[in-house]
Amino acid sequence: MLKIVSTTPYQDQKMGTAGLRRKSKVVMQENYVENFVQSVFDAIGGVSGQTFILGGDGRYYNKIAIQKIMKMAAANGMKKVIVGQNGYISTPASSRVLLKNKADGGFVLSASHNPGGINGDFGIKYAIASGGQCPTSISDKIYENTKNIKEYKILEAPDIDLSQIGTQKLGDMEIEIIDSVKDYVDMMEAIFDFDAIRRLFAGGFTFVFDAMNAVTGPYARKIFEEILGAKKGSVVHAEPLEDFGGLHPDPNLIYAKELVDLMYSDKAPDMGAANDGDGDRNMILGKKFFVTPSDSLAILTDNYKLIPGYKNGIYGVAKSAATSTAAGRVAEALQIGYYEVPTGWKYFCNLMDSKRITFCGEESFGTGSNHIREKDGIWAILFWLNIIAATGQSVEQITRAHWKKYGRSYYMRNDYDGLDVDVANKLMADLEQKLPTLAGKTFGSYTVAEAKPFVYNDPVDGSSTKNGLIVYFTDKSRIVYRLSGTGSSGATLRVYLERYETAKLDENVEEMLKELGDVSRQIGEITARTGKTKADLLT
Repeated sequence: MLKIVSTTPYQDQKMGTAGLRRKSKVVMQENYVENFVQSVFDAIGGVSGQTFILGGDGRYYNKIAIQKIMKMAAANGMKKVIVGQNGYISTPASSRVLLKNKADGGFVLSASHNPGGINGDFGIKYAIASGGQCPTSISDKIYENTKNIKEYKILEAPDIDLSQIGTQKLGDMEIEIIDSVKDYVDMMEAIFDFDAIRRLFAGGFTFVFDAMNAVTGPYARKIFEEILGAKKGSVVHAEPLEDFGGLHPDPNLIYAKELVDLMYSDKAPDMGAANDGDGDRNMILGKKFFVTPSDSLAILTDNYKLIPGYKNGIYGVAKSAATSTAAGRVAEALQIGYYEVPTGWKYFCNLMDSKRITFCGEESFGTGSNHIREKDGIWAILFWLNIIAATGQSVEQITRAHWKKYGRSYYMRNDYDGLDVDVANKLMADLEQKLPTLAGKTFGSYTVAEAKPFVYNDPVDGSSTKNGLIVYFTDKSRIVYRLSGTGSSGATLRVYLERYETAKLDENVEEMLKELGDVSRQIGEITARTGKTKADLLT
């Protein structure tokens, strides 16, 4: 039975760079999910006759939210919802399924790399027909709707059993439950040389993949162990759990500690890798060796000819402004397109749709290509395995050869977490006002060449976006300041440090960037304004 429910707006449902993300207990408030979903439906002119993709990363409250969304979709006249079996679907797989089925949109219920559980975080990503994140014009309209919503539609009906693959009915709406792993595997097999990677594993190559008790465990087991022949048990933390087993599913040197400890031990396999909660981020490790996401993007781009799926060439490469300049040097050498965009995957989508770029990536452990419209963790790992299989070189050898060819960007992100929002906003506003006065000034051994806000003018739709502040130095070093849009509470100031070297290629990263870090706090007045003398998180 159709039910129209009166509701009261929440004023905090503004989407960040990748959807709505809040504490689980916030999302569990009465009508919170319903208000947001109805606001999305209304913002796009209704969903009558449409098809949507739906699933999540398995975190706490996923199953309940999925049932609510299906019943709301039916009440709003949707024709069909395609759902991952048991409610699971990775973000990359959702984009693949959406594009394959020519669906009109979709929801992925995930807070990405944030912790799960009732005391953790929850999120709702909304994707449009292109398979990527919605543009600002739509997210702004959704936000306006959330502030004024008075009612939503929902079907009163029993919950749907999501365990069995096949079709069911919910009112007049069809529900198709699919194996999202199969569609994703088919896509990967069409891009990479699986036979070469099989031979690599058959030859004794050792590998560990940490799924961090998140959604890509089943994908990784199927691809790496069952299809490619990696040793059974190579995929660890493979079972999706509502609280990720207490793990923080962020694939970096801090939170993937178990994997990092293994890779820096004498028992290290040849390669280690990890994904985040919803499978779009990745980390690459060799024996006692870490590859920064910035370098990874540059290395993949430089080696595209080794991958069957890109044998006909690539259009170009793009990176977020905060990501190191390594990919730009490759683009110049290959004479392909090169773009810097604001943080947020949606900014890459126009460039992919208009065939300006093939590859793209962000420093926050996200890399991808135009095979879908989201970053893709397993894709990046398979790319590395394919390069290793084709060259016979190790992760470290491939990376060092790249530095010798192009020079090295020593790079680090400093996160200052849990800041008062007003303090953080004023820090950034005052710093922006100060930027024009910095050119020519010297801070320690660094002299400022230019300082300005980063402004991106989209070559496709003509939109203009300001995102972060950049200080450039005469030696090609950079400091980038920006406030994060991916937290669930408070503010995070992210400061990105980059120092370019062509001779000193084997130095300690923290030591090489220590002075630049001090300079970043001095220019930004970080300690004076926040009381923090050092970052809370270094990645």
